[in-house]
Amino acid sequence: MPLLARTVSTPLAVEVHAGAVSHLGELLADRRISSGGEVAVVVGPGVGKLAAEQARQGLRRAEILTITAGTHADAMELADKLKTRNFDAVIGIGGGRVIDTVKYASFLRGLPMVSVGTSLANDGIASPVASLDRDGHSISYGAHIPIAVIVDLDFVRRAPARQLRSGVGDALSNLCATADWALSHSATGEPIDGLAIGLSRAGAEAVLRHIGDIGDDDFLTTLANALVLSGTAMAVAGTSLPSSGACHEIAHALQERHRDAATHGEQVAMGALFATHLRGDTRLFGEMASALKRHHLPRVPSDIGLTVDQFAEAVAYAPRTRPGRYTILEHLSLDVPALRDRITEYINELDI
Repeated sequence: MPLLARTVSTPLAVEVHAGAVSHLGELLADRRISSGGEVAVVVGPGVGKLAAEQARQGLRRAEILTITAGTHADAMELADKLKTRNFDAVIGIGGGRVIDTVKYASFLRGLPMVSVGTSLANDGIASPVASLDRDGHSISYGAHIPIAVIVDLDFVRRAPARQLRSGVGDALSNLCATADWALSHSATGEPIDGLAIGLSRAGAEAVLRHIGDIGDDDFLTTLANALVLSGTAMAVAGTSLPSSGACHEIAHALQERHRDAATHGEQVAMGALFATHLRGDTRLFGEMASALKRHHLPRVPSDIGLTVDQFAEAVAYAPRTRPGRYTILEHLSLDVPALRDRITEYINELDI
């Protein structure tokens, strides 16, 4: 009887520890990514430059490129620069905007990309998706999953606390996303992938139940691994569904209507908590509410400077940001007055 199997795209290497950047040259050689160090090392204007200098100790033939990052135009400009030399791979060092810009540019050039995260603000360090601004909107572009993911805790510890907390929010939101995917499967027949759900939930639940915080290396390692699992789950599924549900619809709506109200991770965290309330999952709601409080993440509209009415209007608009998706928001299809009542009820249930 023949065995049936599938090929899963995952990074060739994942390293999360202090001092990881200094061994980047060895890793590239060991994994046959680049034996001669013919790589482009791309950094933003921040801490990535210091990490690039450390990496260069083992990559003497590397070319360091400093870019502006975060927009589709930035990625296209970098893609043009990558034509100037026959690189074995492209190494992106920095936070989410740099990583996503490098990811998409290297995808356009057909080059393997190594992701070196100096912060843990979201799951972009390992996902097959690049979120880039274009014409005033944040658009998700498909790309190859990074061929290797490196997280150096020496640099992560230096990241602003708000960025790290945002990463916590992004990881925890997968509990909402996977629940929405299961709902879509039940209500519409949407195909579901148990392996992708397992990967996504495993990382999120590890973060949910870890007693540490962002000042604890063990917690940061757990968070980094959760974000890698989240990105890998998307590659396994061939869709962002294991990591993007009503939580992300709400975040995209907030981004469009109240751009400076919160970071992406803060938005999806609060969106996930409210969606869990709408779903009626009281156990998970309590655990998630406690985790968000413990990590100083926003839970109610006033935490991000919004009124109940403003949040209700954003949630009512949210399904339009991802047409064709089926989440708890589409399932209930609540108008603004009904949402206002549910938000008030939700706030009253929280231990503020």
